[in-house]
Amino acid sequence: MVNTTAAVVQMNSRDDVAANLAAAERLLVQAAGAGAMLAVLPENFAFMGAHEKDKLAQAEEAGRGTIQKFLARCAQQLKLWIVGGTIPLKAPDGRVFAASLVFNSSGECVARYDKIHLFDVAVGEETYRESASIAPGAVRAVVVDTPLGRLGLSVCYDLRFPELFRALSQQGAEILCVPSAFTARTGAAHWDILLRTRAVENLCQVLAPNQCGEHPGGRHTHGHSMIVDAWGSVLAQRADGEGVVLAEIQRAPREHLRKTFPVLDHRRL
Repeated sequence: MVNTTAAVVQMNSRDDVAANLAAAERLLVQAAGAGAMLAVLPENFAFMGAHEKDKLAQAEEAGRGTIQKFLARCAQQLKLWIVGGTIPLKAPDGRVFAASLVFNSSGECVARYDKIHLFDVAVGEETYRESASIAPGAVRAVVVDTPLGRLGLSVCYDLRFPELFRALSQQGAEILCVPSAFTARTGAAHWDILLRTRAVENLCQVLAPNQCGEHPGGRHTHGHSMIVDAWGSVLAQRADGEGVVLAEIQRAPREHLRKTFPVLDHRRL
């Protein structure tokens, strides 16, 4: 019987890389022990500083560095596919890319997506300016074959741009991956509805790990990491606190839905 279990990992990352990696490893071990074949870490899982520019000091060269070695080792030792939320990889202009890396169960990096849409917004009295430290990635849709199906990559604020997810769908995505650090305020208003909408309009399952709780600098994130099926139903969710969310990612029900409710074939634009 083929294992089809996926895990999303909810964390409360802080400004200590070693402590964050230790927490991530503990949760990945838990996911693998529960039978997960693929696990997704949240955005900024290895570091969340008090200020956006704090991440520049943690930047790594592509293919080298403590965080990337950690992901490769955990994937190989646990025999687990891992989506490494985002990590800061050096950009040519002195900023970093918010890079989401996919490692197979042999510890090889098989895909990379750099966050396209940057969170430069004011939310009430809170102001965010990701572009001060993050360079936008090349505008492209990244889909990678995994044991659970074709996985389409995105990050956090990308969730508000449906054209990216349509492009992923057109490239054959069957599962959508949305590692995030969604704020408490925007998450309470929009997290659930946006995730379920992206699932429904693309007939894809969605894997959405989020940061939770309070972080350095007083930032609060929403938690509520979840796995959504292609009909928009929440299969599993964790509201608060660090932990692992598990669900089966079944191909047959998704393919049956796509045949009997062929919205993807009815597009005219």
